[in-house]
Amino acid sequence: MKKVTFLSLIALFFISCADKNAAPPAPEAPKLPVLSIINENVTTETEYPASIQGTVDVEIRPQVSGNLDRVLVDEGAYVNKGQTLFKINERPFREQLNNALASLHAAEAALINAQLEVDKLAPLVQNKVVSDYQLKTAKASQKIAAANIEQARAMVASARINLGYTNVIAPVSGYIGRLPKKQGSLVSATDIEPLTTLSDVHEVFVYFSLSETDFIKFKSQYNGNTIGDKIKNLPPVTLILADNNAYAKSGKIDMVDGQFDKTTGAITLRATFPNANGTLRSGNTGKIRLGINHDDAILIPQSATIEMQDKVFVFTLNKENKVSKMPVSIIGKSGTNYLVSEGVKSGDQIVLSGIDKLQEGQEIQPQKAAVEVAQIITKK
Repeated sequence: MKKVTFLSLIALFFISCADKNAAPPAPEAPKLPVLSIINENVTTETEYPASIQGTVDVEIRPQVSGNLDRVLVDEGAYVNKGQTLFKINERPFREQLNNALASLHAAEAALINAQLEVDKLAPLVQNKVVSDYQLKTAKASQKIAAANIEQARAMVASARINLGYTNVIAPVSGYIGRLPKKQGSLVSATDIEPLTTLSDVHEVFVYFSLSETDFIKFKSQYNGNTIGDKIKNLPPVTLILADNNAYAKSGKIDMVDGQFDKTTGAITLRATFPNANGTLRSGNTGKIRLGINHDDAILIPQSATIEMQDKVFVFTLNKENKVSKMPVSIIGKSGTNYLVSEGVKSGDQIVLSGIDKLQEGQEIQPQKAAVEVAQIITKK
């Protein structure tokens, strides 16, 4: 009996050792959602740095020299076309006008005297009392007097213009800029610094540039034999402001520069945006968001990618449900999706989430139920 018990203990010992040396069971393959890639017609959005200017940005400069008597506007104020902005001391110019008027009156009196002389000599010459030479001289003096009147009238008109220039008026409606000159300052038409700037911003021009490659792609998207024809077919564009919010109104591209900039290798385009409430001002910056259509393109969600060493990768799934890390070439964005040119093709399957823990060649359990949902999100 003791012998049987001893043998039983030995058997249990070997069984126990065998259990300890046995390999642990393999972990279950993770269940992850996958997406079947299909080709679609999509629009990608690319943003380009832009500068904003009013439709009219003018420097307000004096056209005559003098002391600045009054400043009739404030910085940032809205003014109407024809409104007086500055008043230059007019007394010297009024005296110039009075002097020109006096010269005109003297010239008019001289013409009267010349006419009287002609009227006096005409019958005397006819009766051969005096020679006709005296009459010809009198008529020449009459013409000189008439010319002096014209000259005097021109001087009066010039003096009136200069007197009018003492009122500096707004050439357009818009917003006043900085006022570097204050009341009492001496101003001149030759001053380097203007009195102020005036911006008409009921509409604004937004300028942005495209590289040569982008411009070729841009032109190929739209119908038309000429640039003018293509501009007519361009869709509205969006302006992204400095706070990364979109401007409420859409704009229209209406100008393409005539040549590329030799320094930057880019060409400038202009979009016009309405700005009735004056939200935008000259000097603002932003970005133009431009949509480009792509036929038969491949989209993948950004969340299904991982970036390593300036490269973007996805995990593709083969027939054995094993994953492979595949680099992809990104050529644009459409919402939350990447537009891909190389790396995957229609019909491939990629893992949508949990990719940060995957290893090359790892087996997973694809969740087909998530495919349709992912495709719906992608299309949106």
